[in-house]
Amino acid sequence: MLEKIKKENDIKKIKKEELPLLALEIRRFLLEKLSQTGGHLASNLGVVELTMAMHRTFSLPEDKIIWDVGHQSYTHKILTGRKDGFDQLRKYGGMSGFPKRKESDCDAFDTGHSSTSISAGLGYVYARDLKQEKYHVISVFGDGSLTGGMAYEALNNAASLRTNFIMVLNDNHMSISENVGGMSKYLAKLRTADIYTGLKKQVVRTLHKVPVVGKPMIRNIRKTKSSIKQLLVPGMFFEDMGITYLGPVAGHDIEMLCEAFREAAKVEGPVLLHVLTKKGKGYPPAEQYPDRFHGIGPFQVSTGLSRDKKEKETYTDVFGKTLTKLSKEDERIVAITAAMAGGTGLEPFQKQFPNRCFDVGIAEGHGVTFAAGLAAGGLRPVFAVYSSFLQRGYDQIIHDVALQKLPVVFAIDRAGIVGSDGETHQGIFDLSYLGSIPNMTILAPKSGRELSDMLEYAMKLDGPSAIRYPRGTAYEMPEEDCQEIRYGKSEIIAWESQIAIISYGHLFEEAVTVRRLLKEKGYSCTLVNGRFAKPLDTDMLEEVCKEHRLVVSMEENVQRGGFGESIIAYYAGRGKAVRVLPLALPDDYVEHGSIGVLRKEMGLDAQTMADRIETAYQEQEKL
Repeated sequence: MLEKIKKENDIKKIKKEELPLLALEIRRFLLEKLSQTGGHLASNLGVVELTMAMHRTFSLPEDKIIWDVGHQSYTHKILTGRKDGFDQLRKYGGMSGFPKRKESDCDAFDTGHSSTSISAGLGYVYARDLKQEKYHVISVFGDGSLTGGMAYEALNNAASLRTNFIMVLNDNHMSISENVGGMSKYLAKLRTADIYTGLKKQVVRTLHKVPVVGKPMIRNIRKTKSSIKQLLVPGMFFEDMGITYLGPVAGHDIEMLCEAFREAAKVEGPVLLHVLTKKGKGYPPAEQYPDRFHGIGPFQVSTGLSRDKKEKETYTDVFGKTLTKLSKEDERIVAITAAMAGGTGLEPFQKQFPNRCFDVGIAEGHGVTFAAGLAAGGLRPVFAVYSSFLQRGYDQIIHDVALQKLPVVFAIDRAGIVGSDGETHQGIFDLSYLGSIPNMTILAPKSGRELSDMLEYAMKLDGPSAIRYPRGTAYEMPEEDCQEIRYGKSEIIAWESQIAIISYGHLFEEAVTVRRLLKEKGYSCTLVNGRFAKPLDTDMLEEVCKEHRLVVSMEENVQRGGFGESIIAYYAGRGKAVRVLPLALPDDYVEHGSIGVLRKEMGLDAQTMADRIETAYQEQEKL
């Protein structure tokens, strides 16, 4: 069946009785390809029939399908003629694992973060109506997305619509980790409201048989606040907002889904179609452990086990282990996650201290202010969060944490280039957006041991702090090489002359190699571990400019507003005649690919940096 899908809308040529076979082939295809490349497996296995039904019912690219987060759009890509791109999925220059408008006209909106699809879809609807165009807009979001406040802001706005807007709630009981909170419990009630769904069908069937008045009565029941739904399903949250609710619908029954979409397309106003799916559908390991198969590397299909053997501790492992250890000694320490306990290494802490670990759902802004309240109440909160997701709480960091100088520790995982997830997930802006905030202390470790020391140190600070560390294996150094952490002070690794390399964070391993390459060519090189981006070690900078012709900064952050620019600004403000070469990422987004390949492309691999430093030094010598 897959051979018949060459481009968008080809699925409409498939016979109805052949659709289950196509669904089976799609699942086999996804398992085969993702077992080699890695990617988001469980979520994509869960939406195969749902995606097929949308593509059967609507016409692309005229109609617009907007995927919340977008990690579940693989079947959508297959059905729009991109099957051959899966061999290079998430590789540099290859197909993205998320919707990209530049990749296909059938991708209506670039996504990567949660709870945005309703807002974007609503924008499309108003643009359509103002331009007097005719097409359908379908926003697809998971129940996990309803733990994010932006979704409710959009629902509130959408309720005033008088034209069709289809919102599909893909209810699979999961986001990445198991869902939490009131909306999850509410949806559980809807799922189990068999008395409602059965009675509704019976009443509608009966009324259809009543001549003349039957159909008007059905319409009135649907419009009336005191309808059968209101009486039998507590709350009827969506209907009370003015949004027509359809469902729940079996999410793996293609014909039933197609019928539901046809009904939804007739509604004059906003309509929410509630679809029940199973994450990991069709692959037993993913069905049993959907969180483990959310985002995975290459694996063995027969066992579900990873092909990559994990030999060393990651920075995430070090963080989780250290936090758990410190929390045994200090009962004030509490931890916060935004639906990412596993990804941020909090699971050991969560198991040992369940009453001190809070999962706020996909709601980073709320998580930040919640942490501020915990700190104001006398606790020592640690918010473990990915760098790219913390961006969503920027206002709250400024106004609710830093303004009050509250001792919240932001443990910023996935800082720097993260690789295959691409532009929406690269953690390359946190130094820039945190560096502008008064009262904020910003640290970055060179090694796993230093991360542990920094976390312990941050717990003693009187104000907010952020520790940024990367994805991947923690760099190891002999313990005796780790100097004591002092506030705002860097660590001198080697002091010479000519060139001073000041490395910030996890590029230290490359900095060591760069220094070796330069020394092999006869250059004298100082090596400094920056440790603090805020406050800067100005005493060190003063000493450096006395004895070195060239100062080099290294960081895996965009150059604008980063560590290197802070050094340049310091010297410029004091009239120091020293050249600074900032080695950082360009003022741009970084696409998907392996970390090694991306570093080379961005000029942050050791050899490229050594060459740039040598060229800059030679130019400086000519002056």
